[in-house]
Amino acid sequence: MGSGTRRRHRWAALLGATALAVTGGGALACPASAEPQQVDFATHCVPPPIAGIPPIDGTTTAKITVDNAAPKVGDMVIVTYTVVKPAASNPVDIALPADIMTPTGKVTLGGAQAGDITVAGPKKNDPVPGKGAFPSFSMTGTFTVTTPGAITLSPGDYNIHTSYLLELDTPCTVSNPPAPVSETVTATDGGQTNNRAISLGTASGKPGDSVTVTGANFTPGAAVTLAGRAGAAETADKGTATANAQGAISGTLTVSDKATTGVVAYEGSAWSDAKGAGPAAYVVIDDTPLPEGSQKLNSSVKAGTLSMTQAGDTVELAAVDYGKGGFSRGSLQTVTVKDFRGGPAGWSLTGKVTDFAGPGGAKIDAAKLGWTPVCATKTGSPSTCRPGSPGSVGSAGATLASTPNGAQTGGEFTVDARLSLNVPAFTPPGAYSGVLTLTLT
Repeated sequence: MGSGTRRRHRWAALLGATALAVTGGGALACPASAEPQQVDFATHCVPPPIAGIPPIDGTTTAKITVDNAAPKVGDMVIVTYTVVKPAASNPVDIALPADIMTPTGKVTLGGAQAGDITVAGPKKNDPVPGKGAFPSFSMTGTFTVTTPGAITLSPGDYNIHTSYLLELDTPCTVSNPPAPVSETVTATDGGQTNNRAISLGTASGKPGDSVTVTGANFTPGAAVTLAGRAGAAETADKGTATANAQGAISGTLTVSDKATTGVVAYEGSAWSDAKGAGPAAYVVIDDTPLPEGSQKLNSSVKAGTLSMTQAGDTVELAAVDYGKGGFSRGSLQTVTVKDFRGGPAGWSLTGKVTDFAGPGGAKIDAAKLGWTPVCATKTGSPSTCRPGSPGSVGSAGATLASTPNGAQTGGEFTVDARLSLNVPAFTPPGAYSGVLTLTLT
C-alpha cells in the first residue's frame, strides 16, 4: 500500500470459497482512502510583552485527523488538530519544565458545512530550553454534522499558554486564512434533523472566568441551558440563554469547576441528543498558588483510538458436491477490537460481501452467505460487546458486533462468526471467492 493511503477502520478480508473440493484463496485487502495532509501555512505569533521581542512571522506545520471520515448527518465527529512544528518558540531565556503548556485553537470547516471548531489540548509537554523551539502538541474538539456532502477541515489560529512563574500567552494567527485543507470528511444524509450548534468566545480561562457561548438552530423562544461537561457528565457550571426568533442564542457561562473540559447547550431541563449541541472544548487553567515549600504534580490520561486487527486474511470454506450443493462452512478469522478513546461513544462493526465469482463468469449470489456472530469482552472493560443477529450478510451488509453508548465506554473485545455459504445444487464446478469488507465505526 502506498503512502497516499491509510486505514480508516475499514478492512477487507478475502474469503476463499470452495466448491467441488477445489479451494480458492486470496490476500488481505485494504480499501484506499485519502490520507490527511500535513500542511504548512504562514503564521503571525505575538510573544508576551514581558519577552520584549517583536512578533514572529513564521511557518506552522500542522495536520488534522478525525475519528470518522464518513459520518451521517447528526453524527458527532471528534477532530484532532496536531501542530507538528509551531511557528513560535519559548520567548524567554528561562528553560520551561515539562507539562506547563496548555494549547487551544480553532479548526475551520468549509465545503458543505461552514464554521469553526474549538479545540483544546492537555497541559502536557516535554521540557523546553530557554529560547528553544516549542514541541509538537495536539488539541481535540468535536462538531456535529448538519449537512451531507464533502466537509473540509483546515487548521486555524492557536494559542500556547504557559504556566510557570508567570501565566503567559503566545497567540498565533493564520496570516492568510483559511489555511490549506488538511482533511476532508464525506457526510451522508442520516435523516437527523438536529442542526443545533454552538461556539465559544475563547477556548480557555482561569477558574471563575466567563466564556461567551453563541449558537444557532435552536427552537425560537426556547429556554436553553448552558452547562460545563467533563466527559459524559455535567459539572457544577450552569447558565441560561433564550433563543431569539431566528433560533440563535448568546449567553455567558461562568466556569469555576476545574473538572470542566467542554461546554454544551440544550433545550429543556436535561441533556438530550435530539435538542442539544456540543460539547465545545474548553480548558480551565488552574492558577491556584501553592503553599510555600509545595510542589504541584500534574499528570494526564491520553485518549487513544478505536482500532481492529484480524488473525488472518483468508478463510477456506469446506467443499460441497456438484449436483447436491448445500452449505460450504467455515469460521471467520478472529477480529480483535480495541476501544481506547474514552468518552461516551460505543462502536459498531459491520460487514458486507460481494458475489462469489467462479469459472467462466459463474457466480454465487452474495445473499447466500450467512453468519452466526459471537463476541467476547475482556475482563475489566467498561463496555460489553453484543453479537449481531444470525442471518444473511449479503451486499447490503449486516452487523457483526457492537457496544452501546454509555457514561463510560471502552475496552478490548474479540469477535468471531460461523460462516455458511449456501451453494445451489448444480453450481458449475470450480473455485469461487468473494470479498467480505468489515467496517468499524
